[in-house]
Amino acid sequence: MTALTRLTLTNFRNYASLALPLDGRHVCMYGANGAGKTNLLEAVSQLGPGRGLRSATLQEMTRKDAPGGWAVSATMLSEQKIGVGLDSGPSAKRNVRIDGAPATASDLAELIRIVWLTPSMDGVFRGSASDRRRFFDRQVMSHMPTHGTAASRYEKAMRERNALLERGHVDPAWADAIEARMAEAGAEMAINRAYVLEALQAAIETRPEGHFPKADLSLEGSAEIAAIRGDDFKSIFESLTETFRTTRRRDIAAGRTIDGPHRTDLAVIHRPTGAPAKDASTGQQKALLIGLILASASALRAGGEGPSPLLLLDEAAAHLDANRRAALFDELTALGGQAWLTGTEAFLFEAFGDRAQKVRVEDGKASVDD
Repeated sequence: MTALTRLTLTNFRNYASLALPLDGRHVCMYGANGAGKTNLLEAVSQLGPGRGLRSATLQEMTRKDAPGGWAVSATMLSEQKIGVGLDSGPSAKRNVRIDGAPATASDLAELIRIVWLTPSMDGVFRGSASDRRRFFDRQVMSHMPTHGTAASRYEKAMRERNALLERGHVDPAWADAIEARMAEAGAEMAINRAYVLEALQAAIETRPEGHFPKADLSLEGSAEIAAIRGDDFKSIFESLTETFRTTRRRDIAAGRTIDGPHRTDLAVIHRPTGAPAKDASTGQQKALLIGLILASASALRAGGEGPSPLLLLDEAAAHLDANRRAALFDELTALGGQAWLTGTEAFLFEAFGDRAQKVRVEDGKASVDD
């Protein structure tokens, strides 16, 4: 079981210093808006690979007027100690340590996986394809941390290709080399996405019926469709390479790369009604989104390829009725990991009973209730 038993912050957001003792149960944080509850969730999200739940830069997370950088450290139920922070030196880089020794983001991924839900995700079904793609890629990264590296390689190569396209004349040999790198990274991304899509759908089927509706998922992208039907890496790589080569003239006219894994969309069907999620009511969308996050965490646990996940749920309980809140807490307990939740009032978490610790947050200070 993955759980934190202590969280320590230094110069992180609105926290000058914080040492929060925990006992491994779920953590329910309550307090006024702006007190720093989401900042604590963001601090926990920094303990995993990636940029965290706000996708903020390292400098943005430093407390205003603080000298130097910031640090977040935690003790796990296994008694391992992990820490991340912004180096206050001229390099301004992210430092990672495990049990006091230098480590990498990949090392963190072997110890901790994190899944989160924030209010900014509420509009994902009605938003753009890029919104849904970012949401889904975040789930893919939770399952396969190297997905982020593949996506970065793809984006870098695509920027180089777009720079060529904007010139209006493309050297074929140069373009071939860049497109090969795009196709290699893109094929890896497509296979990762297909794998996680199937894992999520399998987890959805095993979830209980009721308060959080099930979804039917698909990916709209030629490379991902090929990966789902079982095409191997070589075939997908060759198909992407051919696509990039044959669309150069059109892309020159557009000044950008039009087709590829950077345009993939996630399609979600609200199973009880059979309608696209974008057409569901606001309440249905919220319940569907929570169900997807629970399925992602469940898939991580079922996969057995890494530690059980930490779940970070920002204001998820606030818009649920009492029955749905109780159902959510029961599912979180059944998952076996540790969940961190926020809300403005302590009563929102009453149905957790003694399965959770309550933490009061007040203007950069946090304390565990007796």
